[in-house]
Amino acid sequence: MSIRRLPEHLVNRIAAGEVVERPASALKEIVENALDAGATRIAIRLSNGGLDRIEVSDDGVGMDSADMALALERHATSKMPDDDAIENVATLGFRGEALPSIASVARLSIDSRRQGGEGWNRTVDNGQLVAEGPAALPPGTRVTIEQLFAKVPARRKFLRSAKAEYAACLDIVRRLAMAHPAVAFALEHDGRRTLGVQAGDAREERVAALTDRALADNHVIISLAREGVRLSGVASIPTYNRGVGDHQYLFVNGRPVRDRLLIGALRGAYADMLARDRHPVVALFLDVPPLDVDVNVHPAKTEVRFRDPAMIRGMIISGLRRALDEQGFRAVQNADPAALSAWRAEPVSPTPIGAMPIFDAAAVSYNPLAASSFGDRRSSFVTPPPQARAEPAMAPAPEGQSFPLGVARGQVARTYIVAEAEDGLVIVDQHAAHERLTLERMRRAMEGQGVQSQALLLPEVVELEEPACDRLESRAPELHDFGLDLERFGPSAMLVRAVPAMLGQSDVQGLVKDLADDLAAYDSALSLKERLDLVAATMACHGSVRAGRMLSVAEMNALLREMEVTPRSGQCNHGRPTWVKLGHGDIEKLFGRK
Repeated sequence: MSIRRLPEHLVNRIAAGEVVERPASALKEIVENALDAGATRIAIRLSNGGLDRIEVSDDGVGMDSADMALALERHATSKMPDDDAIENVATLGFRGEALPSIASVARLSIDSRRQGGEGWNRTVDNGQLVAEGPAALPPGTRVTIEQLFAKVPARRKFLRSAKAEYAACLDIVRRLAMAHPAVAFALEHDGRRTLGVQAGDAREERVAALTDRALADNHVIISLAREGVRLSGVASIPTYNRGVGDHQYLFVNGRPVRDRLLIGALRGAYADMLARDRHPVVALFLDVPPLDVDVNVHPAKTEVRFRDPAMIRGMIISGLRRALDEQGFRAVQNADPAALSAWRAEPVSPTPIGAMPIFDAAAVSYNPLAASSFGDRRSSFVTPPPQARAEPAMAPAPEGQSFPLGVARGQVARTYIVAEAEDGLVIVDQHAAHERLTLERMRRAMEGQGVQSQALLLPEVVELEEPACDRLESRAPELHDFGLDLERFGPSAMLVRAVPAMLGQSDVQGLVKDLADDLAAYDSALSLKERLDLVAATMACHGSVRAGRMLSVAEMNALLREMEVTPRSGQCNHGRPTWVKLGHGDIEKLFGRK
């Protein structure tokens, strides 16, 4: 078999297969070129999801005719001033393959003009130069891509619908706009403006504008520097989360990336604050010395490789943890608008209150001899009492002293604590709150002398399947550190000799079975620390105040005060909020006062 040199147009099409996968890929390359050219305004127009037309206009430095001709040659770039710059890449694009690759599979038209120079146009149709000449436009560059893959049917048929391709383009623009708040972005699709942000936004404002406006009220700011690496960004508090991880944005030196290391670090940071099927809203920005990161791993530059990945992962986890810990007991503050709008006022009775039979003295004749049976008969004409309980506090709060979570006023449905704060009404889920407090106590104990255990008067036998017993037996030393002493009791049973003292009278059977189930689901997928956190969270759940337990007002206030000084007490171990607040304005809306 003889070896031959491939023709230029075929080489470009092969390169296009690596760089240009879909309209969003082409759009990404063009917008990155505009950012590298120093643009402060970028306008994007799409037709049919980018399948028919992509147009990107910017106010960057522009090109003259000679530069434009060179830009359409393979491996020609202005972003590497010397041959050694590949080790010190400081721009978004640097390969010099994007424009000739796109021009080989679409009709590419470039209009550009330098400040004080003449405009010039160059049009290439599927690798063939078809037009060239003067062009009228303001300083900057306008790139138009039409009929992508129209003459490459093998690639065209694998593209998705126009809506799906538009969604991919929108995601690309959103990520690039998030990374560059000093640049104004505008996106139009089929003549309709779908995205617009102004230059000069603060980073957290830009992130909220491009994700969800509610994030502005439910986020923390991350800022951490270590060994020449800087981590900054915005992260949602755990109680503000989503069912899918589509709102997690990661950037390295201003470059949007999808890196498994960074995604794993996010999971580790929120490990005991979110259920495994819930995801935070995060935008993290890493500024790393160029020599410490390799951005040339993937042709589309969506993956990176760090010189010290363990340090980067630890930095992300510690930065997020520190920011979340500083929020203390904070939870989602705003009442759910859907819950408020679902409330409907009861119709007003036309009968005056004084005329109702229950308030008519003549309607009820008091008979002392019948007093004992009064409670049995009153249900026929008196509305049953509400299912709630209130009692005077044993030690009322000092006059003039206020607490963030207020003072307990009662308990509803033996599950929710109702407290009065200066700025509204606070409702606390007693089980979720105590679950978090118990977990934090266990963690503090582990950092000290370990969790104290309490021996059972009579060891308890828990029957399980043999594989479950094997898993528990292999983790017995770790469980012992948490105060749970287990030993094998035959092929399909475990003997429990002691439980953590802080769990009190916990359900030993349920605790051991839940631990076995958790280890079966996650044991091989989690690190040692994550497994320990999982064990602690499961134990804390079993040792917490259960819904349905009556609490005194003193116990309620003690729970509220501990929540106020415990980190991460705004959410339980599964990411659900432990408390919500109805502001005075929300309450007034419910009663039609506003």
